[in-house]
Amino acid sequence: MKKADILKFFERLSQTASEPQTELNFTNDFTLLVAVVLSAQATDKGVNKATESLFKKADTASKMAALGESQIREEIKTIGLYRNKAKNVLALSEILRDQFDGVVPRDRETLMSLPGVGRKTANVVMNEAFGEATFAVDTHVFRLGNRTGLAPGKTVLEVEKKLDKRVPDPYRLHAHHWLILHGRYICVARKPKCYECVVADLCSFRAKTQI
Repeated sequence: MKKADILKFFERLSQTASEPQTELNFTNDFTLLVAVVLSAQATDKGVNKATESLFKKADTASKMAALGESQIREEIKTIGLYRNKAKNVLALSEILRDQFDGVVPRDRETLMSLPGVGRKTANVVMNEAFGEATFAVDTHVFRLGNRTGLAPGKTVLEVEKKLDKRVPDPYRLHAHHWLILHGRYICVARKPKCYECVVADLCSFRAKTQI
């Protein structure tokens, strides 16, 4: 995709949602981190349902650590991989409590040192909590990067690096949110709704669907 087309691409997506945000529910940096960790291989809707009760009981690292693994596990048992996620949430809570005074770190490397926190999770937290122009590449963003020609790549990291290089100001801060929402509701995996797409004419996807 040409530079001029990329600019048009994000100009149009920005008009669909002026200030897009994650669809995960959270109340502070810590609950955001936990919610994103829990969202791996799970829907935002499913995570929100589970964390509604959890975050009322524990919205800080100290409170979460005090709950203990069995109670955390009970709260999130409706989420996929809940046993391993409960272990990670407890472990990262204890680390934040003991080593960071309960404060969520701002840098990617430190975030990724926490149990259950990968690069995508770190990028989401940095973007949502701290206003960093990071590019969290989930399945939607990966699909759009390749399907549209915006940022083709064989790996998640390759797509992320191309987005970082190609997305222009002033669209960098919200770019991954626009892509996630577009992939979730319009450019879906099996039958993309090209007839509803605001960037269809800029997209290199050959098998465009019709009305």
